[in-house]
Amino acid sequence: MAFSLPGDAADAQSARSGLAQALEQAWRLHPQAAALEAREAEARATREVAASLTPEPGSLSIGSRNDRLNRNLGKQEYEVELAAPLWLPGQKAAREAEAASRIDEASAKRAALRVELAGELREAWWALAAARNANILAARRLDTARALEADVQRRYKVGELSRIDANLARTEVHAAGAELIEFEVTLLQAEQALRTLTGIAAPSDMVEEAATTRLISAMPEIHPLLAAAAAVSRSARAKVTVANESRRAAPELALRVVSERGDFAEPYANTVGIRLKIPFSSGAQVRRETSAAEAEAHQADAEMLRIQTRVQLEAERAQRALVSAERQLAMASERIALSAENLRLSEKAFSLGESDLATLLRIRAAAFDAEAFHDRQRVARAAAISRLNQAMGVLP
Repeated sequence: MAFSLPGDAADAQSARSGLAQALEQAWRLHPQAAALEAREAEARATREVAASLTPEPGSLSIGSRNDRLNRNLGKQEYEVELAAPLWLPGQKAAREAEAASRIDEASAKRAALRVELAGELREAWWALAAARNANILAARRLDTARALEADVQRRYKVGELSRIDANLARTEVHAAGAELIEFEVTLLQAEQALRTLTGIAAPSDMVEEAATTRLISAMPEIHPLLAAAAAVSRSARAKVTVANESRRAAPELALRVVSERGDFAEPYANTVGIRLKIPFSSGAQVRRETSAAEAEAHQADAEMLRIQTRVQLEAERAQRALVSAERQLAMASERIALSAENLRLSEKAFSLGESDLATLLRIRAAAFDAEAFHDRQRVARAAAISRLNQAMGVLP
């Protein structure tokens, strides 16, 4: 079988490496990965701006004035001004805190996106494992049906079985063949779905993960989705602080140097001056920016609470689903043992002529159903473990 449960630590390591490698490959192909890198670079650039001496770059102004167009007596004036904006009280610290929160937000969003991608990958991974099992079982059913048909045809030709039995055996071959074709299409779709995520074919061995030992009570501190929501909330609150500390445009301090003369006979006289520009504050503009920042912060807080509730409920549901899957797998194991014994007895009775073909086909169908159910439950248990890890925020 393509799907197998881990029997030792080496199998568990193989499962981690298989899913982990697939996740790395899927991450390289993810369209939002590069965008997050650019967002983090933007946040680092914002931190550099906040750490600078001025909120904006300074400016240099150069001017000249003379009387050549009218009197032309030699009046000449040159002016050079170097201006630099100034931080408002508390604004620099607020901007630095905002930049740090944006860097944390970008990093947390990357981790959250990896977890979401891992969940999508896990679903495609175990869907492919289920499709492989179903396809292998359908192929076995077809081979068994063909072998049975050959035996029935031999016994029909010597007169041991009727034409009806020969037709039943042939019908079973057609049914098994049609089922195999259907499962082959499903398998192809599952392979393509996983390859769309990773860009490569899935490995032949797909073993289950090890169940996480994390507790639900510890999730608020370690779950990437909760960490990302908290980072977004902190960043929104930092923006509110920046808006409160930026109630007016930045003041501007300028150093002004003037060199002038009255006519050709006079020497140049130099003067130095300082200019301070203090913009007025607009109450409506301040309220607009502050209200927008507070609205974003309230929305981020509400989203964080919603995600916390959703994550906790998903973790509880995943734990219960795993318990249910383990119980169903235990019952499926007992069922497949009983069905295998019934099939062995029925085949022996049919070979001795003590039972008819219809009974054998019915018992064989029940045995295949039991085996298919058992394989589905093995995959379902493995998928339940992966969903529990996913709900707890554990990467492969």
